[in-house]
Amino acid sequence: MRDDRSLIEVVLGDGRFLIALTGISVGLAGGFAILQSVSGQLLPQDSHAIGMDALALARAANHHLLGFMFHDRVAYGGTLLAVGAGYLWMAAFPLALRERWAWWGLLTSGTIGFLAFLTYLGQGYLDTWHGVATLFLLPVFAMGMIRAWPGRSGGTRWSTPRRRDEGAGRWGRILLGFCAVGLVLAGVTIAIFGVTTVFVASDLRFIGLDSHALADISPQLIPVISHDRAGFGGGLCSIGCLLLFMARWAELSRNFAEIVLVMGCAGFGAAIGVHFVVGYVDFMHLLPAFVGLPIFLLADGLLWMGWRRLPNAAAEEVFSISQRN
Repeated sequence: MRDDRSLIEVVLGDGRFLIALTGISVGLAGGFAILQSVSGQLLPQDSHAIGMDALALARAANHHLLGFMFHDRVAYGGTLLAVGAGYLWMAAFPLALRERWAWWGLLTSGTIGFLAFLTYLGQGYLDTWHGVATLFLLPVFAMGMIRAWPGRSGGTRWSTPRRRDEGAGRWGRILLGFCAVGLVLAGVTIAIFGVTTVFVASDLRFIGLDSHALADISPQLIPVISHDRAGFGGGLCSIGCLLLFMARWAELSRNFAEIVLVMGCAGFGAAIGVHFVVGYVDFMHLLPAFVGLPIFLLADGLLWMGWRRLPNAAAEEVFSISQRN
């Protein structure tokens, strides 16, 4: 048999490579955002817009302002890591089975993620790096979704037949869905604040300056802050939508419980941890995360318990270990 496929056809394949590439790119962007914040420096385009670098900004205002800006960027980076991990899992597992729920979950999450770019313009600031990255990833993701459409291969199932979840597994799905709804609502709220008032009262108390004082430092300072805040809100919405589809339709398996844990560690870890690093520990500000984290961990723990109690779970694990050896 001759293989007369073109190189482009091989690269595009069934779209999963392009979706995985999107996930890797988004995850790398999140990691870069966190590392750049750890360095204590602003991005070149941010410094150019504000008219001063991080050191000059700290002198013009105070170190709390820089800490606040970095806390927003790290939280945003955590959401990107979580989204990227989720896309990789989708491409590797449910999408490989041509499950329609996975395709629709990616479409919903990806559409929200890319449309969130419009919220970055709410205060009139365009991050050129972000714009270029979006222009690069959008056609990659779109082509991946076109190629991955289950109908292309004759797939008609919304989901593969799965064993009935009972007890712990069922409650794990319910709690995960509850957390997903909470993430969507929190994301919408944060995105709205990001494109309107930008700050809540606890933000200004921590910074020690009001909005007028911040605007006096630089007319573009608040728009730059708005960019990361709106992006964080859009990222939360994207994660929440993805988790909603996963909670309802994903096969209860070891890799499902593992990816939920990975996404939770990336999202909650960055969002909560950075507050303690910069000293922004207002209890009421952190209360939603403090409530959501244990519920999320409980949901994942119940998913693990539900998987372990499935009739064939132990045998599957032994088989997997023997195959690796």
